[in-house]
Amino acid sequence: MTKKSTMMTTENTLDSTPEPPVVKKTRRPRKKASPAAKKLPNNPFMNEILELVDQQKTDAKKVALLQEYECDILKSLFIWNFDDSIISLLPEGKVPYKPNQSPLGTDHSSLRREQRNLYMFVKGGNDALSTIRRETIFIQMLEGLHPKEADIIIAVKDGDLEDMYDVPFEVVEEAYSDIEWGGRS
Repeated sequence: MTKKSTMMTTENTLDSTPEPPVVKKTRRPRKKASPAAKKLPNNPFMNEILELVDQQKTDAKKVALLQEYECDILKSLFIWNFDDSIISLLPEGKVPYKPNQSPLGTDHSSLRREQRNLYMFVKGGNDALSTIRRETIFIQMLEGLHPKEADIIIAVKDGDLEDMYDVPFEVVEEAYSDIEWGGRS
C-alpha cells in the first residue's frame, strides 16, 4: 500500500505543477556572404569585375578588387574613360546596334578579345579610317559583345563609366598607380 500511495502522490505532483511554456527557437537569418567573398572565374567579363567592385562599400575594398582582377583591358577602359587627353573619334550618345541576345559566355566576343581594336576609335590610333568605316566597325564590335559589355564600351567612349558603376577616378588612380595620366593625344 505504501507503494501505491507514493505513486499517486508522484502522479498528482506531476499533474499539479504547471508545465513551463514551450519556447520555440527561431533561427536567425543567415548572413549573406559579403560581395568581397565572391570569387570570379578566370578571365571574367569586364561587367562582372565592375559589378563586383561597384557592390563594395569602402574604397579600400574596391582598390583591392581592382588590383586582384588587374588586366590590360580594364586599365585601357579606365584610361579611355578618365584621361582627358584621350579624344574619342566616335559620336557621343546612343549607338544604333542590335544587342547580342545569347547568354553570357556563349556565342560572344569579349572586351578582352576586342582590346586590340580599340585603338581605331581614338585620335592617333588609325586616323586614315573614314568616319563611316570607324562607326561600322564599332557597331559590329558591339553586336558581337554581350549587351552588358557593349554598354560598358559605350559608356567609356562618352566618359560616363562612373555613372554606370561606382568606381571613381581616385579609386582607379590608387589601384593602378603605374598608369600615367595625360599626354596621350
